[in-house]
Amino acid sequence: MRTKTATVIDIEWPEFGVGERPAKVTLHELTQRLKLVRAAMKVRRLTHMLVYGDREHFANLTWMTNIDPRFEEAMLIVDLDHAPLILVGNECEGYLPHSPLFNNGDMRSELFQPFSLLSQPRDKSRLLKDILSAEGIDEGSNVGCVGWKYFDYAEDQDGKNAIDLPSFITDHVRALAGYENVENATDLFMHPGYGFRTVVSVHEIAMFEYSNAKSSEAVKNILTGIQSGMTDYEVAQLCQWDGEPLGCHPTMASGDLPGLCGPQGRTILEGDPFSFNICYWGSNICRAGWVVEDEYGLSEEGRDYIEAFAGPYFEAMNIWFSELKVGTKGAVLHDAIHDRLPFEKFGIFLNAGHLIHLDEWVSSPIYKNSDLEICSGMMMQVDVIPSSPTYGSTRMEDGVVIANAQLRSNLKEKYPDCYARCQARRRFMIEVLGMDVPEDVLPLSNIPAIVPPWFLSPNKVIGLR
Repeated sequence: MRTKTATVIDIEWPEFGVGERPAKVTLHELTQRLKLVRAAMKVRRLTHMLVYGDREHFANLTWMTNIDPRFEEAMLIVDLDHAPLILVGNECEGYLPHSPLFNNGDMRSELFQPFSLLSQPRDKSRLLKDILSAEGIDEGSNVGCVGWKYFDYAEDQDGKNAIDLPSFITDHVRALAGYENVENATDLFMHPGYGFRTVVSVHEIAMFEYSNAKSSEAVKNILTGIQSGMTDYEVAQLCQWDGEPLGCHPTMASGDLPGLCGPQGRTILEGDPFSFNICYWGSNICRAGWVVEDEYGLSEEGRDYIEAFAGPYFEAMNIWFSELKVGTKGAVLHDAIHDRLPFEKFGIFLNAGHLIHLDEWVSSPIYKNSDLEICSGMMMQVDVIPSSPTYGSTRMEDGVVIANAQLRSNLKEKYPDCYARCQARRRFMIEVLGMDVPEDVLPLSNIPAIVPPWFLSPNKVIGLR
C-alpha cells in the first residue's frame, strides 16, 4: 500500500439517507439467544444464571428479553428446563409487553417491589430468598451472575467470585448455594473473544445502521449549523432529538470545559476547541475540532494543526482501517495507531477502537499484544481519541461492522437498502476521502470518516492524496 498524505479538501456533504426503522426484535431471535445462553451454561456447568439490569447497566438483560428497566432494577432468572422468570419492580411491570418472550408465555414474571424506588409500595412481594429457593437454587446449584463487568486475575485474584450484582442479591444467592458455587459469568456476554454480544446478527446490523444513521445526521446538523456566539444549549438543539433512547449522555465540551461534560450554558466563541457526541443505542458519533474558519483562527503555535496533529492522525486511521478485516489480530490494530502516534504528542490512552452494542462500550479485542482476532459480525466503534494541550483533539468516531462475504450476502438479501447504503458509504471513503477500506468493512455512519478540522468551514475536510 503506497504512503498517502493528509490534506484539506473541499467536498459536498453526501446524502446517504436514513431508511425506515427495522422491525423490533422477534420472538425467534430472542428464543435463539436463550438457547445460546443455555448451551453456554451447560458447558460451564451452571444450573442457574442471574442476568441483572438497571438504568445504566441494561444491555445484557435487554438483549435477552427486550425489557429495558428504565426506572429501577430488574433481574432474569434462567435455569436449564423452565421458562425464565423476570423479577420487576412496580414501574417495570407495564413494560413487560415489550418482550415477545413474555407475550408468548415463554418468560414468566413476578413483582419484586424492593427493586422499586424508595417509599413506593412494598406489600405484594415474596422475599428474595424465597423466590430464589423456589427457582431451585440450593446447596447443589452452580449460579452464574451477569452484571456489567467481569474481573481478570490482575484486577482481582478472586475474580471468579467477584460479583458485580448488588450485595442484597448476591448475599442471598451465596447463602443458598454457597460462596464457591456463585461465580461471575458476565464474560459470557461481553468478553471480546467469545461474548454473546460481541457479534451482531443481520437484524441487529439493520437496527444499528438505522441508529448510526440517525446519530450521524444529528452530528451533521451540528457541524453544519454551529456558529460563534451560540450557547452549547443552542448547539444541542441542532441535533433535533426525536426520542431515540440514548446510550450515553450527549457531551458538549468547549473552551476549558472538561471533555465529558454535557451542555453547561457556556457561550461558544470563535477560536475555541470543541468536541461533542450524540449517542443512540448502538451508535456513538463524535467529532472534535476548532470553532474557526481556517488555521489562522488558531494561536500561532497551533497553526500547524493539520500537518502536525490532525493529518498524522488521519493517516494513521487510514492504516487502521486498511487492517480492519476478519482475522486481523487486535495487536495489529493497536500497533497501527501507537507506532505512528506517540503518546507524548498525541496522548492516546484508551483502546484504539472498541466493540459497541446497545451499550456504548462492550469491551475491546484491541490492546497491546492482543492475539484476539477480529471476527465477522463484530460492530466496532472507531473511537481513537488523541489529545493535546496545544492542538486540542480530532476525531472520526463512527460505527462500522466487520462482515465476511456470507454475512454481507445475508444482509444484502434481507436488508438490501441497508446494504446499499453501507456500500455507498464505503465508496465515498475510498473515492472521495482517498482511504483504503477493505470489503469486510460496512460503514454505518452517514458522515463516514468525515473530519472537518474547522467547524466554521464544514465543507473543508481532511482527505488523503
